[in-house]
Amino acid sequence: MSSILDQVEKNLFAESNLSLDFLRTSVEKLHAYDLDFSDIFLQKMLLEYWQLEDGIVKDASFNLNKGLGVRTILADKTGFAYANSFEQLELNNAIKAATSISKSGQQRKIGFVSAKEQQLFQRQAVMANVAQSKKIQLLQDLDKTTRALDEKVKQVIVSLSASDEQIMVVASDGTQAADIRPMIRLNVTVVAESKGKRERGSAGIGGRYLWQDFIAMDLAAVAKQAVDQALINLEAIEAPAGNMPVVLGSGWSGVLLHEAVGHGLEGDFNRKGSSAYSNKIGQQVASKLCTVIDDGSIESMRGSLNVDDEGTMTQSNVLIENGILQGYMQDKHNARLMGVASTGNGRRESYAHLPMPRMTNTFMLSGSSEREEIIRSVDNGIYAPNFAGGQVDITSGNFVFSASEAYLIEKGKITAPIKGATLIGNGPEVLQRVSMVANDSRLDPGIGVCGKAGQSVPVCVGQPTLKIDHLTVGGTQT
Repeated sequence: MSSILDQVEKNLFAESNLSLDFLRTSVEKLHAYDLDFSDIFLQKMLLEYWQLEDGIVKDASFNLNKGLGVRTILADKTGFAYANSFEQLELNNAIKAATSISKSGQQRKIGFVSAKEQQLFQRQAVMANVAQSKKIQLLQDLDKTTRALDEKVKQVIVSLSASDEQIMVVASDGTQAADIRPMIRLNVTVVAESKGKRERGSAGIGGRYLWQDFIAMDLAAVAKQAVDQALINLEAIEAPAGNMPVVLGSGWSGVLLHEAVGHGLEGDFNRKGSSAYSNKIGQQVASKLCTVIDDGSIESMRGSLNVDDEGTMTQSNVLIENGILQGYMQDKHNARLMGVASTGNGRRESYAHLPMPRMTNTFMLSGSSEREEIIRSVDNGIYAPNFAGGQVDITSGNFVFSASEAYLIEKGKITAPIKGATLIGNGPEVLQRVSMVANDSRLDPGIGVCGKAGQSVPVCVGQPTLKIDHLTVGGTQT
């Protein structure tokens, strides 16, 4: 059986005058310049999208993107150039542009070593070989299923997207690696109406699955979740405002952990001293109940990669253990400048972007409490199991997040649904106020997208149910 590197080389260069040998020679020629590091990244991605609105196909697209990027590094300076083709001339032109940061040096021979292979997901196309009629039928069936759940449902939008990505990396540190990355996602959005009032609900599911495995999942449960959210919001009362205990639900609520804490643990922010966690390794930065992990090596998860976009094998990285800061997420550049090893977190949106330290699957481990025990401990507070958008200041850790689904907790019981609840706080301070952590940690269903410096990458977030003793809630109740 051929290696993944051989397989990707064959797929990428079938109609090109490039080859793996040419890439290796090109990296060696790059070091006829005075450079600390260089790499060449190649990517080919097939993107497919289908959207059904009110039973009619309203949007369908199919795109092929491919190209290469050349990066050179000298101390803290970076040169970068890219081209949207796999041709020797385009690669050589990109090399000339990327080496403009350096002077002539001594060409050297590099001993290339193929990266170790792990298989976290199937290396095959997701939907390319699936008949168009089957994709449309899936969406139509889900449309009918969703509408049948409640007569208040007035509008249904169902979308299906998939990507088949292949990457290759050749670098001056001897790295030569490749990966084939399937991805699929389904999303259901509904609008429900009652007594002249309209509310929206949405839910999704996804990951690095093949078609046959994906359609075997309980996709009807996604439709029910979207409808339930809309119906709950129809009954919601205005959210109270003030400082109060807040219980975050398990799973998708981890988006707050991702944004308010996770970004502050990325290596570039800490190297520059612009993170609230800079220079705090070994210090208590959270409640002793909190252990936070970033793990890009979980099977089939949306944020998982066999190797990152610099050819480093992904792994489980303990960021915070029992409240103590253990380390940061690193790519090769920041790791080199900080005198540590890459953690397999070098990620980029595409060949046209520079890699940087990014999260993969970031989550908090379970604690020892029961979810019901946590709810019973709150006399008057908020339970928030789902979130919409938010904003975070990495330097200070201050955040503002809006809850898409939330409830009052009164005398130890979850009661009325509320709308308009906004959580306002500081990430490091909030982690210090975590007083109870449940034994129900889970990852989100595969819908996360992370933005940083204009680049978007797929991620997973997660956490157990947990209690924050006091947090500012911005509400709409007058």
